[in-house]
Amino acid sequence: METSKKQKEIIRDLTTDSVPRTMLRFATPLFLSGLLQMIYNMVDMVVVGQVVGTEGLSAVSVGGEMLMLITFIAMGFSNAGQILISRYVGEKRHDLIGEMVATLFTLLMSAAVVIMVLFLLTYQEILSWLNTPQDIWNYTCEYSITCILGTVFIYGYNLVSAILRGMGDSRHPFLFIAIASVLNLILDLLFVGPMGMGPRGAALATVIGQAVSFLFALTLLYRHREQIHFDFRPSSFRISRLVIRPLMSLGIPMVIQSAAITFSMLFVNSYINQYGKVPIAVTGIARKLENMISIVAQAISAAGGAMISQALGAGKIKRVPKVVGHALWIVAIPSAVFAFITLVRPEWLFGIFTQDPEVLRMVLELYIPVAMIQYLGCVLRPPAFALINGSGNSKLNLAVALLDGVACRIGLSVLLGVTLGWGIAGFWYGNAISGCVPFLVGFAFLLSGRWKKPLQRKR
Repeated sequence: METSKKQKEIIRDLTTDSVPRTMLRFATPLFLSGLLQMIYNMVDMVVVGQVVGTEGLSAVSVGGEMLMLITFIAMGFSNAGQILISRYVGEKRHDLIGEMVATLFTLLMSAAVVIMVLFLLTYQEILSWLNTPQDIWNYTCEYSITCILGTVFIYGYNLVSAILRGMGDSRHPFLFIAIASVLNLILDLLFVGPMGMGPRGAALATVIGQAVSFLFALTLLYRHREQIHFDFRPSSFRISRLVIRPLMSLGIPMVIQSAAITFSMLFVNSYINQYGKVPIAVTGIARKLENMISIVAQAISAAGGAMISQALGAGKIKRVPKVVGHALWIVAIPSAVFAFITLVRPEWLFGIFTQDPEVLRMVLELYIPVAMIQYLGCVLRPPAFALINGSGNSKLNLAVALLDGVACRIGLSVLLGVTLGWGIAGFWYGNAISGCVPFLVGFAFLLSGRWKKPLQRKR
């Protein structure tokens, strides 16, 4: 009885009950987790912007780009592991869950150490490649070094959260991030304010928050080690031959996808950074505001992907198109509301971060139409990625990466910003328009019916 009770707490069936109810129940903790994570990331910018000024705000923005480079491997393999764990739950193969947990821990924690050392040796060259202005160079270095030193905790939290979500548990990751968010807020105010640590203090607060989240999540998995078939003994950490091939088959394209999008964004941002600290600040603030919709989109995308993966594993093929349709309208409602607020009171939103008149003037004169396209992309991406990722189609993941990240984001940005001479606005538009590409690929994939192939092969 005790074992059964514990299993119900950590492994959940997402193939029963109505689709919207299941999606909202699973996505709500993911949304709240993302909201809290966004808030404590925004706190970094708000506190630094108000205490240090535009120089500190721009340094946090560029340092955030460095963080994107650090995390894309963790995101790719964690998402792949989550999808495969969901498939194993649907197939009732709990033994393979344990093999996947062991493989993910061994692979990603080893990668975290290697990446941390590599970035500590090369961060100055990377910041130079990003065209970091000299007037924010020292602040950016301080922020970046601190984030790099926290790589193990960042990878660890993403890893453990993916394991829990794959087993249908989105509630516990929310609780852990809630603890980290409160801690981050307190430390931000302390480190940046009275202690005068500037951007370095904001980064340190974030790293400590991630470390606390990771340790709490790790403790939960250890308590449920019998249910996940992984006992955390030193000999248990290994690369399993039973799961490494499907993990690599799905994980490598997802890493390439994440890398292509990340590097293409950094490529575009490197051009933006040449325009000085004001455009950098506008871009950084706009990214934070877009994340307010993206957290809804990402929550629905993750919930939809887990539901589709379990449905295919359980043979419930008719449930898949319903998941895609509900994912679209659920994200559309908050996106429309947020777009309206951005149109009516943009100076209020951007004014949360800074009162610099040059920043606010650039927002009002150039950025508002770009924001509308960004929000449209946030609506269209979740159903596409839920289907592509949930079905485990690695080739299509790679195709989306190349189209979105390389052909569209870089191609359109250079075309509009350089060839057509639109300047800073051209790079913003190119980045925003490329965000709509995954929907076109996902919609064609849905109509083709090729997402049924994993189930057909099983039969």
